[in-house]
Amino acid sequence: MGVFNGNWGTSPNANTFTSDIDSATRLATSAPFAKYLTEEIFQKSAFVQSGILQTDARLNGITGTRVELPFFAPLNPTEEVVKSSATWGTNSAGYYTTQKTTASTQYCTITTRGFSYAADDLSSYQTGEDALGNIRSQLADAINVKMTAKLTSMLTGIIGPSGPLAATNVLDKSISNAGTTKTEAHYLTAANITEAKYKLGERASDLTTLVVHPKVAAYMEQVGMLTFSTSTLAASGAVTWGGGGVGVDNTQVGRFAGLNVVVDGQMPVRGASGEHEFFPCYLTGTGLIKTGSQFPLLIETERNIQSLQNNMAVTYNNAMHVLGTSWGASFDDPSNAQLATAANWSKAYSEAKLIPLVELIVNSPFGGTVA
Repeated sequence: MGVFNGNWGTSPNANTFTSDIDSATRLATSAPFAKYLTEEIFQKSAFVQSGILQTDARLNGITGTRVELPFFAPLNPTEEVVKSSATWGTNSAGYYTTQKTTASTQYCTITTRGFSYAADDLSSYQTGEDALGNIRSQLADAINVKMTAKLTSMLTGIIGPSGPLAATNVLDKSISNAGTTKTEAHYLTAANITEAKYKLGERASDLTTLVVHPKVAAYMEQVGMLTFSTSTLAASGAVTWGGGGVGVDNTQVGRFAGLNVVVDGQMPVRGASGEHEFFPCYLTGTGLIKTGSQFPLLIETERNIQSLQNNMAVTYNNAMHVLGTSWGASFDDPSNAQLATAANWSKAYSEAKLIPLVELIVNSPFGGTVA
């Protein structure tokens, strides 16, 4: 039997390895890389690509902890009847009474957040991989997840239970009692979406995008929702496809009922213990949420020779604002839990229908009961 005299794998050359770490550090902290990463974050964001989230120059480079966004209220003039007399008009003086436009302000709070990682030399030696480079390659996805969590927390506070839009811009088609059988009437259907859109009345056409939880999207695919099928799931789980539809061979959820569809696992799931899960779905307009930052994405690294580690800190500053609403808490730089608290928000616009945001609450056959 032969004796193995070689090495199990190939150890990296110490000089080359150190050079690789130095190169990765320089790249990670360089201004071009930070700018590239910022662009990649936006490119990978489904909320950006769908048009929901848009940058706004008014929110860039600002100072302080919150932003004031003044706006004029929609015109609602008092109409006067003109007559050939000296006493016409609301002032009975024979001329128009001058009316004034109303100016108001909505407030946007600013958050600064970040995280830090360490790349261990021994891990890199043992794996033969660049640990710092591995961290760097995942930054865009990681930050995207955190930004989406912030966004959904904001929407929960604004239009969730007790939020300033809850009484006007919400349609609830779900059932909670686990002893009651869920039916198609409780699921996401074209009929339910149409009813939800018209919560905005004549401004229903302002809504362009539908955001759903994956369990809702799964139902949409299974019943061929892109064909506007009205057939429910059979007890066996078999699918009955709608006749005369289009796109039966393409079950990917991309557009439905004239809306772009965004699927995100960070969408909230609600319900009390023992009840059916129910899922808020958001119907939104293009540019509903404006965003900007006080300073560019900041990536810093340092070498810790005592722990044989390269440390990386990532700091990002962000202002997100749903037009027509206002941050009303006495503090700024809130946590996600504070953003999701309805009492911290108010409606700035006089009419809720001017805010292109509707919440449609549904069940899903793929949803279970709340633990």
